[in-house]
Amino acid sequence: MTDGSNQTLTVRDNRTGESYDLPITDGTIKAKDLVQIKSGEDEPGIAVYDPGFTNTASCRSSVTYIDGEKGILEYRGYPIEQLAEKSNFLEVAYLLIHGELPTKEQYDAWEHEITYHTFVHENVKTFMQGFRYDAHPMGMLMASTGALSTFYPDASKISDADNRHLQIVRMIAKMPTLGAWAFRHAQGKPYVYPDNDLSYTANFLSMLFKMSESKFEADPRLVKALDVLFILHADHEQNCSTNAVRSVGSSQVDPYSAVAAGIAALYGPLHGGANEAVLRMLRRIGSKENIPDFIQGVKDGNEKLMGFGHRVYKNYDPRAKIIKKACDDVFEVTGVNPLLEIAQELEKIALEDEYFVKRKLYPNVDFYSGLIYEAFQFPPEMFTVLFAIGRTPGWLAQWLELVQDKDQKIARPKQIYTGDRGLDFVPASERWA
Repeated sequence: MTDGSNQTLTVRDNRTGESYDLPITDGTIKAKDLVQIKSGEDEPGIAVYDPGFTNTASCRSSVTYIDGEKGILEYRGYPIEQLAEKSNFLEVAYLLIHGELPTKEQYDAWEHEITYHTFVHENVKTFMQGFRYDAHPMGMLMASTGALSTFYPDASKISDADNRHLQIVRMIAKMPTLGAWAFRHAQGKPYVYPDNDLSYTANFLSMLFKMSESKFEADPRLVKALDVLFILHADHEQNCSTNAVRSVGSSQVDPYSAVAAGIAALYGPLHGGANEAVLRMLRRIGSKENIPDFIQGVKDGNEKLMGFGHRVYKNYDPRAKIIKKACDDVFEVTGVNPLLEIAQELEKIALEDEYFVKRKLYPNVDFYSGLIYEAFQFPPEMFTVLFAIGRTPGWLAQWLELVQDKDQKIARPKQIYTGDRGLDFVPASERWA
């Protein structure tokens, strides 16, 4: 039970009859406070068993706030809706890293720094060209990001604030270059160098799609839509990949290696591959006429409704609303994806059907993002690369917070041992006799 006046949790151990008052701070108790609760002097104290960290806070953070019940997402206190509408990705990146919005002078200096560092060492190009023709772009991005630590050995000096800043700028600047080159590699096309006359997102599109023209000019509506997608993916609290960055970063390794770990986590289908699964689902449905049978299949447990529901959000994912609006601008340029009609009808039915409403299955960010990426003519294997480019400032903001947090220690969770004990070893000469 809780004591509102004393802000403590009283725990009674029925094994011993002892009671313990545990302090409550920010709605949590410290796991180490449970260690004192033990059944005997020689017994270990109580620990928490929490696979997947479903109810365990691993850090204090001021980067991102989420209220899943109300469908709220804020970066440094600013609603995602306002940032997507009124800001741009580089300004949001500055906000995440520095904790506040930039002045005009600060933004100009930040933009100049990022632009200046978009090029990579020529040996990185050689490194990437060494991959097989059919190498997955995420594998290439993960490996080349980790490889950057060998090009910048000073990155290991993580206690130096100026050094940290330089590595952060380098990584935000170079991630689009690495991602675009991974895309071109899969197509057998020559790598395109950055064009620093262009904005961050327009430059990325140039490195992706430029051919023989002297200068690539993307439609401003496509540039804005992709910039919004980057903003929406910039951070999302302690998700799997952010937890990976923090866990690996807790060893005090350089930030390139820590972010490479985040990319590895994002590579997994349960994290970064959801929008691709949505496209497969929509194609399998085939037409609006088939939706009722599909919905019934979901209710019967024979089908999965991809792109609905979220580990955190029990309301409409605020990012999904913004992406839905971005669809209009993109399809105005590229033409409407025939799957959009199926998606919109599927969403309409799911939001009205009591079966889904009762289970709080609302569209999430992945439901429409895949349709937009496909309209850009990105193959599905590039979807997570785009996700990673947008998420880089968030990973780095979380890493920066980690290395300056005096409470943080090297990650080392407990386990519950379930194996054998005290076995006697029998030499092979006797076992095989």
